[in-house]
Amino acid sequence: MIGAVAKRHNEATELRGLFEKQLKQLYWAEGAMVNMLGGIIQNATSKDLVSLLERHRIVTNGHIGRIRDIFTAIGIDAEEQRYEAVQCLLKEAVEFIEATKPGVVRDAGLIGVLQKIKHYEIACYGTMRAYAIALREEDVVMLLEETLNEEKGADLLLTSIAESHINIEAADKEI
Repeated sequence: MIGAVAKRHNEATELRGLFEKQLKQLYWAEGAMVNMLGGIIQNATSKDLVSLLERHRIVTNGHIGRIRDIFTAIGIDAEEQRYEAVQCLLKEAVEFIEATKPGVVRDAGLIGVLQKIKHYEIACYGTMRAYAIALREEDVVMLLEETLNEEKGADLLLTSIAESHINIEAADKEI
């Protein structure tokens, strides 16, 4: 029985370590998103898309604040850890901007890249929420749920803008 208790303790410690690592990666990713959104806003042409991204940039700063609150709640210093998967998506956005002319085709492509990032964030926040439940971090669960819901909402709004006019207009353009 003592061996089983020790094994559970080691697994909980390992899950805590995984939680902390992913929290650091999310902290970096959200900061990188705030910085990247400025450049995307400057290169987007759809008023709907620009408006959404300006609002989401403010919301993303709130995500960063919540992540800092989570660091405080779990008793560790806020620290960023670069996450290569997100770095690749950010690079994809920059390369796409450089390879396209301003207009609806660029806007459609930017929405696609942004949704890839949103889906990453949705997966991370959902996973982190599940870890927080397992680690009995009730206050953290609520913070993660709030951000998860905001990320899902942003993804739905991006889809709505794309499907309501940007993709249709882009399909009518010659590439």
